[in-house]
Amino acid sequence: MPETDIAATMDRLGAAARAAATAMAAAPTAAKDAALRALARRLRAAVPALHAANAQDLDAARAAGLAPPMVDRLRLTESVIATVAEGCEQIAAMPDPIGEITELRRRPSGIAVGRMRVPLGVFGMI
Repeated sequence: MPETDIAATMDRLGAAARAAATAMAAAPTAAKDAALRALARRLRAAVPALHAANAQDLDAARAAGLAPPMVDRLRLTESVIATVAEGCEQIAAMPDPIGEITELRRRPSGIAVGRMRVPLGVFGMI
């Protein structure tokens, strides 16, 4: 895939992720947890397709002349997929920190000041 296609694809995916993040930020904890558990199931179910796509990526990386250590970093093993799926389930099992207020202090004026935990947002990973 030419570099411009990659940039355009990442821009498109980023915009879609930002839109989804806005909805997920306002979603109740049960919906967020269900989405994480569904993602874990879908990752496990997609192992053969992910391996096939990754094999194509590895071939393209070698053909593009990437150094072997860089090609190896692109390798997606069953263990890596299982770890990501397990991580999704672990996050779903944790208490939802969003909206939690920490370090609450009362100022001399009587106003309460604290830190509210908010969603991280969107990040991309290749």
